[in-house]
Amino acid sequence: MHIKIITVGKIKEKFYTSQIDNFKKTISKFASIELIEVADEKCPEKLSEKEMIQVKDKEGERILSKISSDDYVIALAIEGKMIGSDKFKQIMSKNQVAFVIGGSLGLSSHVMKRSNYQLSFSKMTFPHQLMKVVLMEQIESAVKA
Repeated sequence: MHIKIITVGKIKEKFYTSQIDNFKKTISKFASIELIEVADEKCPEKLSEKEMIQVKDKEGERILSKISSDDYVIALAIEGKMIGSDKFKQIMSKNQVAFVIGGSLGLSSHVMKRSNYQLSFSKMTFPHQLMKVVLMEQIESAVKA
C-alpha cells in the first residue's frame, strides 16, 4: 500500500511536526507514506469571490501535479461524508491512496472533481496543520488494525 498526503503550505510549528514525524515513523512500518507539501498562494486578507477562485485554482494546479492516474484521491472537505473508523479502514484498503488537504480557502473545483471520495472529519473548520495530525492518527489506526 502506498499513501500520499498532499497539503497546501508548510507546517512550521514544532508541536505539529513532531507529532507528524511520530505518526509517519509508525505508519511506514505498515505502508509506504509520502508527505507532499505544495506552496500556498500568497494573497491579501480581503479577496473577492473571483480572487478566491483564482487562488484555489493555482493551489489546485500544484496539488493535481502531485496526483498520479493510479491514485485513489480522497479530498478532505467540510462538505464531504462523515464516516466511522471501519469505513475509513475500508477506504484505506485501496492500493494507492492520496489524501488532499487544501489551504485556508479550501480546495479548487478541479481537485474536487478529480477526487474519488470526499471526506469530512467534522462540520467545523480546523487549521490544515491540525487536520494533517488528525488524518495521520486515523491512518495509523487503520494500517495497524
